[in-house]
Amino acid sequence: MTYAFITVAQAGRVTVVTINRPEAHNALNAQAQVELARAFDAFEADDEQWVAVLTGAGPKAFCAGHDLKSPMPLSSADLPPSGFGGITSRLQPTKPVIAAVNGIAMGGGFEIALACDIVVAAQNAAFALPEVRVGLAALGGGVLRLPREIGLKRAMGLMLTGRRLSAAEGLALGFVNEVVETDALAAALRWAEEIIACSPMSVRATKQIALQGLNEPLAAALEAQWAYPAVRRMLDSEDAAEGPAAFAAKRKPDWKGR
Repeated sequence: MTYAFITVAQAGRVTVVTINRPEAHNALNAQAQVELARAFDAFEADDEQWVAVLTGAGPKAFCAGHDLKSPMPLSSADLPPSGFGGITSRLQPTKPVIAAVNGIAMGGGFEIALACDIVVAAQNAAFALPEVRVGLAALGGGVLRLPREIGLKRAMGLMLTGRRLSAAEGLALGFVNEVVETDALAAALRWAEEIIACSPMSVRATKQIALQGLNEPLAAALEAQWAYPAVRRMLDSEDAAEGPAAFAAKRKPDWKGR
């Protein structure tokens, strides 16, 4: 598969997707949206790929959101079915995605980062939902996800003003997992290596339980989790037998991902 506005590389079990429009601060036009959706579709379908890392080309920007030189999406029909950046409405997949945020993550770029499971940011990273300052709203999930991440009052203070946050502020508020000096991608790959040291079946089940459970009362979630597809696949997998066997034998487990 060839791309014009992104690059995709595989390093072992890790897929690295890079938004490659540094001259536009990695803002997304319509074709870039389609390419990201295809890249994440391919990642989800590849049983040999266990973790994805999403980043932006160059040191200045992760993603500046929608390219304002392109037609503005007027409804969800103007975006891929999987949402802005091919990820913000991708609610069912269970493979983990890590955002490596170098530079600015504005508007849709922030929304993409919020849609990832882990966010690693360089010190120069900056986050904002500035849509209210240009007569728009953050319809790529930002207005819905940010209150869930940091609480309603804190989120309102940011969303109603469009105020910019530093990486350190993101870490303090809890939507950033780690701040590094410069190389967010290297740090994200380190996180990915820690994840792939675990059973992918367990990782996927854990992600599905956590995300599905957010929408249910605790008592209902405790019962429902046993029927989640990723949980059933984990319990029926070779990995479920390999883990205890490796622990008993004091050896490194050989995860199969099946």
